[in-house]
Amino acid sequence: MTETILANATLVLPHETLRGQVRMVGGIITDIADGANIPTGAVDCGGDLVLPGLIELHTDNLERHIEPRPKVNWPHAAAIIAHDAELASVGITTVFDALRVGSVVSHAKANYGEYARTLADEILTLRASGALRVSHFLHLRAEVCSETLTAELDKFGADDRIGIVSLMDHTPGARQFRDLSKLKEYYVGKHGYSDGEFDDLVANRIALSQEFSARHEAAAVAAARRYGAVLASHDDTEAGHVDQSARHGARFAEFPTTHEAAAACKAHEIKIMMGAPNLIRGGSHSGNVAASALADAGLLDIISSDYVPASLLSAGLMLGDMWGDTARGIATITAAPAAVAGLSDRGHLIPGARADVIRVTRHERSGAVRGVWVQGERVG
Repeated sequence: MTETILANATLVLPHETLRGQVRMVGGIITDIADGANIPTGAVDCGGDLVLPGLIELHTDNLERHIEPRPKVNWPHAAAIIAHDAELASVGITTVFDALRVGSVVSHAKANYGEYARTLADEILTLRASGALRVSHFLHLRAEVCSETLTAELDKFGADDRIGIVSLMDHTPGARQFRDLSKLKEYYVGKHGYSDGEFDDLVANRIALSQEFSARHEAAAVAAARRYGAVLASHDDTEAGHVDQSARHGARFAEFPTTHEAAAACKAHEIKIMMGAPNLIRGGSHSGNVAASALADAGLLDIISSDYVPASLLSAGLMLGDMWGDTARGIATITAAPAAVAGLSDRGHLIPGARADVIRVTRHERSGAVRGVWVQGERVG
């Protein structure tokens, strides 16, 4: 069995940092010891941080690899392998790949088709073949404001490694898109919509919401139970949204858009996840509540890289600096996402845990990943 010892390291343990060493044998962490001594054959980390592999619950990064430019479709196998390699390079050792389910097919211009089942098959096939470096699960983003959600959900089952189902509602005038000026800015700026085309899009989406959203929400909740997946809410804006999430049994809330919604999540014991780009940039690009404000108020539990994989590590380190507690900051990108996703075997540097471990050299507010081990095997 492969043995690796990372010595003379600053170990980020569950509740403290400690100069010491971690020993990995057969894919498991077998020992944690303090002291700066360097056993024969060990890797001398020179004081670098050694911490659990990062755990990403929601990333759109695969979409960027599949469509590197608008209307440019990249071969999927190559895109998935490149996405996986990028995650490994920034210390992410477990990922829940976010795939949208629920499509709009009837609108002449603002339509988007089904892709999740095919892409999921490709991810799972590559995983089974040993082509991927990190651990992949699926996260189905269930768009309730759509036409085909129920049919798409029915194509998945309990054997598809679906760890998360999130309830998405992108109805204009609600949640993330409650400010129609922001939505218009997006469609006019990115897609070149005219005023008339934008108005037509809004009317179409509102009509879809009125016809389908209630039944689709119920179908997504039932599907999560059928898959054995964790349920998450998305873009909660009002306390009423959170009340509904709690009734559905949501375990965590992705990107609540207001302090009110985050406080309601806390009251319902729903874990709060915010985006690393929001934290690092100092605010939301959509005009929603700043992640730093929630962190200051004790209303932030988990960080997601969202659309910038490299931001996850930086955000965990940044929170550790803000809170004056490196272990607490790192927990938002390791232990906390592992716990809410039901992964009890990872997310901690403790004997008996899965040997997903990374080595990081600190550079001011950020960190450079210098080594990545998944189940004790070096992958980056």
